[in-house]
Amino acid sequence: MGFQLSHCSKQKKVKPFYGPDKDDDNGYASWPVKHPSALETFDSISKEAKGKKVVVFLDYDGTLSPIVEDPDKAFMSSEMRMAVREVAKYFPTSIISGRSREKVKEFVQVTNVYYGGSHGLDILAPLRAVKSFDKKISIEVEDTITEIQGARLEDNKFCISVHYRQVPPKDHDYLKEKVISLVENRPEFRLTEGKMVLEVRPSILRNKGDALNYLLDTLGFKDAKDVLLCTSEMIERTKMHSGLIHFP
Repeated sequence: MGFQLSHCSKQKKVKPFYGPDKDDDNGYASWPVKHPSALETFDSISKEAKGKKVVVFLDYDGTLSPIVEDPDKAFMSSEMRMAVREVAKYFPTSIISGRSREKVKEFVQVTNVYYGGSHGLDILAPLRAVKSFDKKISIEVEDTITEIQGARLEDNKFCISVHYRQVPPKDHDYLKEKVISLVENRPEFRLTEGKMVLEVRPSILRNKGDALNYLLDTLGFKDAKDVLLCTSEMIERTKMHSGLIHFP
């Protein structure tokens, strides 16, 4: 495995490169000089990595597994699997192969890496571990709003919603004060407000606009200038994008 350094702070397109033909003596001799082995130059890499964000990209065949006659038997060793799993704990790690994504994932059997199959045409991100939502706050909020006519609590797994559309207008402020009092001194939660609803969420910066941006990036439209986005009104209100067409 070799390494490349990026000296530009702006995102640049990575120019594809290919290794030299082993029959080309001059080309093959210069290849290790321009792209040194990470194992043989680990100290140099460590120095270059200081103050930088390290991202790891790996091929499968010939890197994580040996090249074999039967491609269906290109199994990686348990030691290699453990090494990949450990590296991915500390650095974003992707495995990109010409094989199908499903086949590579079947071989690797590691859940905390990105898989790119069919030369990157089919990409799967690892599932993010989300801390379980503290159900104590749900119970406390429910107990607090029980006395308020028309108030209803909805458990959304990773957040809770307090609906007050059916609460008499004279009690709206009272309900808000009660819910705020439960959340304001608990930094692990944050309170947001929608249309006649209060939401208690984990203190993670995540909203529908973030989901929209992620999906645009995944679909290849992140920086496109010729895309018309049609969204629902609640997504448009996140102010993540301007000039959207939205539907009520």
